[in-house]
Amino acid sequence: MTERRMARRYDLSLPVNVRMPISREIRAHSGQTRDISTRGVYFTMTNELAPGTEVDFTLTLPAEITRGTAVFVRAHGRVVRIDKHSDDNHESVGVAAVIERYDIIRGEGSPV
Repeated sequence: MTERRMARRYDLSLPVNVRMPISREIRAHSGQTRDISTRGVYFTMTNELAPGTEVDFTLTLPAEITRGTAVFVRAHGRVVRIDKHSDDNHESVGVAAVIERYDIIRGEGSPV
């Protein structure tokens, strides 16, 4: 199989908050990243999303990773693939999303 990724992926397991801007939900859904790059992200969550769904997500890169202060990342993207997982009565959905734009905010506190 030919590698199609245009940017290097980093294996990072970080909490992520996901919103679907089209449905204007107030509450964010929580998930966990598996890997991330400047062009895409893969995360797992319990809510199912359909390919093509627009998503807004936020995560914080801790100081241990950035070698300085924590970095807050706010991004907008689109779901390109989902993978359903099931084990021991626990179901989750793996979500691969392309990142269309993002903002990086350095500093001590994370904006809400």
